[in-house]
Formats: sequence, structure tokens, C-alpha cells
Amino acid sequence: MKKRLTIASMQKMKQKQVPITMLTAYDYPSARLAQEAGIDMILVGDSLGNVVLGYDTTIPVTIDDIVYHTRAVARGAAETFIVSDMPFMTYGVSREATLNNAAVIMQKGGAQAVKLEGGAEIADDVSALVKAGIPVMGHIGLTPQSVHQLSGYRVQGKVEQEAKALMEDALALQQAGAFSIVLELMTEPIAAAIGEALTIPVIGIGAGRGCDGQVIVYHDLLQYASPYIEKRFVKPYVDVASTIRQAIEQYVDEVKTRQFPAEEHVFQPQSESTSSAAEAASQALYGGRSQ
Repeated sequence: MKKRLTIASMQKMKQKQVPITMLTAYDYPSARLAQEAGIDMILVGDSLGNVVLGYDTTIPVTIDDIVYHTRAVARGAAETFIVSDMPFMTYGVSREATLNNAAVIMQKGGAQAVKLEGGAEIADDVSALVKAGIPVMGHIGLTPQSVHQLSGYRVQGKVEQEAKALMEDALALQQAGAFSIVLELMTEPIAAAIGEALTIPVIGIGAGRGCDGQVIVYHDLLQYASPYIEKRFVKPYVDVASTIRQAIEQYVDEVKTRQFPAEEHVFQPQSESTSSAAEAASQALYGGRSQ
């Protein structure tokens, strides 16, 4: 049986320069397959809003959505460390609300940790959660919940002022007690510098090769979407969308042309007496009238 990763073992992986693998998944079969494939961590991201619920952004995702999908993932990957996103406006409003919402995700969802977007401005919330015994993963760079404030999905850290702010945010989150930080869509040099400066692992997504680990969305890895939108920082490892579409097309065709179900897909009586009983039942039902 696989042994679940711990925060202490993640720390050792960073020290020994063993890359950490993380996959964003949203349901039981995805989580089960990820665990069987040996993934280190699973993130139940609020990206489920875009990927499986059809929203344009992550903003409409609710805490009920996160709890529902986290429970499914937890059932599929009981031996894997699971991190769940805290959705838009479920933290940073009041300390009590932040603690209560995180508790709901942990208790009802079954996650081992929560993830919050933001830097120095949410450090106090991170500290309060950690003091309450709730492990926190940070998230800086491109923060999708702030997409409107950031003027869209653009690479962070291209200019010196942005790079400096990212480093300050990372250090603030570490100081607040975060056990790891996701670095999203930022230039490779600043991501590498942050990874070097911090004692906690940094997990990159579109942040280059200097991170302690990488995270990718399940549906991006499998190119499981229609239409699939190419992303420079993503490597699809297989195109399952085309395979699925072709399979459904074949099913439609075979039903329309009466090729399915075939002889091997139907059930026949075990004996002539069974067949006679069926005929007698039909006779009683229809009274000898034509059906």
C-alpha cells in the first residue's frame, strides 16, 4: 500500500532535490488513476469552475463545490496527500470566516491541507490557520481569483518591481507558516530565485525548471477538453478527447445501423422450459393477440 506523503517528507524531498509531483483532479476516477500512477499530491483546484463546470473564471466556485469534489477525490485517493483550494471570498474577509471555511473543507471534504491565493496581504490569515492546526499551501504569481485585478492571464515577474514583490510575498507566506507555495505563470529566473531563497518547497505551473516540483491539471495532461486550448507551459501527454469523441461517434453509428447490441451483448434463456415459460407469460399478457 502506498504511504501518504507528509509535510515533513516534502521538506526532505526539497533538501534532497527530489522533485515533487502534483496533479489537479476533481473526481473519484481521476484521483484513483493518479494515485495508481504514483502521484505525490493531488490538488482539488477551484479551476474546476473552468474545467468541469463550464464557467469563464474560478470566481463563481463555491465552498460547497470544493467540498463536493474534494470528497470524491478523497474516496479515490485515500493514500495521497490532498490539498483543496479555498474559493473566492471564503478567506480574507474576517478571521472567523476564514477559519470556519477552512474547517469545513478539512472536516467535510477530507483534505489534508488548504490552498490560499495571495502574498503578504493574506499572511495573517495563513498564520491564523496554521496556529489552528490547518496546513496551508500558498499561491502567488498569476492568481486566477484576482484575474480581473491583474487585467487577464499574463506572465508575472517580467519587470524588476514585480519580481521583487513576488519574492517579498513568498517570504511573507513562509514566515506565516505555509508548508509550500505554488508559483504560477511567472518568469523562470524569479521562480528559481524564490525556490533558492525559501526553505519550503515551491511547486511550479508555468514557472520554469527551478522549482521543487510541478503541478498540472488532469485535463491538460490528457488533452481532455473540447475545444482544447493550447498553453505554452503545458505538455499534453496523450489526446484522449479525440479518442473519446471517435468512440461515441462509433457508438452512435452502430446503434443507428443496428449493429449494437449484437449477439454477444444479449441474454438468452438457459433451457427450452425457460423459453416456454416466457412464451406462456406473453400469451397470458396479450391473450394471443398480435403484439
